[in-house]
Amino acid sequence: MNLFKGLVAGALAGVAASYVMERFQAEWAKAEEAGGGSSPSSGSEDPATVKAADRVALAVTGEPVPPARREQASEIVHYATGAGLGAIYGALSEVAPFLTFGFGAAYGGAVAIGLDETLVPKLGLAKGPKETPPSIHAYGLASHLVYGLTLEGARRVIRVLL
Repeated sequence: MNLFKGLVAGALAGVAASYVMERFQAEWAKAEEAGGGSSPSSGSEDPATVKAADRVALAVTGEPVPPARREQASEIVHYATGAGLGAIYGALSEVAPFLTFGFGAAYGGAVAIGLDETLVPKLGLAKGPKETPPSIHAYGLASHLVYGLTLEGARRVIRVLL
């Protein structure tokens, strides 16, 4: 057991898992649009990641993120969150290996519930669960299951390399 190696492996795996999750979401959106539906991110409201970036920018500079930097700021929030959640997972997996249950899927599901369904709405960054269509809940859960599975696979490889 090495907490530091677990944390590093988890953080790096979290970045990789965030990338895979983002690619999954892009393919989901393409499939939705091809089927005549609208993509989960096609709403008129800014994504939670942009809203979070605006809050940080306002606290630091007194100004929201400039329009030309909103997409980049959203990516930074997405990857920083993924790395942070991965670091927590990696460290916890060192002291409580049972938390890797389901090859990371259980953790991905817990992140979906804890983050998307609970924390993000409570912070006012997205609508609450009762105001969100079931298709968006399915999209969020599926995305975070992909994150969790990728996180565990990447963590295992990186941890061996460390």
